[in-house]
Amino acid sequence: GMPSTEATRAYAIVIQIGAIAAVLGLYRGRIAQMVQGLLGRDPAGRRLLVNVLVAFVPAAVIGKLFNDPIERVLFGLWPVAAAWLVGGLVLLALPGVLKSRKTATQGLDALTPQRAVLIGLAQCAALWPGTSRSLATIVGALLLGLELTAAVEFSFLLGLVTLAAAAGYKTLKSGPVMMTAIGPRDLALGVALAAVSAAVSVRWMVTWLQRHGMAIFGWYRVALAAVVMALLAAKVLAP
Repeated sequence: GMPSTEATRAYAIVIQIGAIAAVLGLYRGRIAQMVQGLLGRDPAGRRLLVNVLVAFVPAAVIGKLFNDPIERVLFGLWPVAAAWLVGGLVLLALPGVLKSRKTATQGLDALTPQRAVLIGLAQCAALWPGTSRSLATIVGALLLGLELTAAVEFSFLLGLVTLAAAAGYKTLKSGPVMMTAIGPRDLALGVALAAVSAAVSVRWMVTWLQRHGMAIFGWYRVALAAVVMALLAAKVLAP
């Protein structure tokens, strides 16, 4: 029931600071490795850091160039529901596509900057609200030959940089408007709940993916899109 305004759109992004904190805790070992790489003490950590930064660039550039039209055109239930549907169909088709490939999958250490750029381009799909940043990057990494565990891990490491940049940009651009309309109490509550939900869902999702695959997420997205589109068509929900 919250109206789509500059303040609420900024709020939805800035509270991802909580998700960033959760991923920092869950992947502290890899992050420590990248810090050691930055200091010149861990070559593998340095390669990983370079790959993460390289993968971040496409979304940073395209997001900056098209931020205003994205907010004006795509922030609404119809576009979001359409993204849910398309993403769900992609997930359902993905196992067949991957099964048809004959090359062996690789771990995170085998990732190159060239493939990292392509994963970054896949992440740009998530500029369409409802697409899911993790979905876009995990699918992109799997199609480029990474094994599932490596794809998930790289997705969340890339998310640290991407979400931090987005939250920082929105804070600078719309922070005063957001604080006036939302207030510090609700902002703090949103950050805290984002941290808890991210920590729980990331742990659960990684375990589920390793055991069962991604089909359930595809069916969930398709079903959710169908329900929301039906309610919109019946004018039960406001577009």
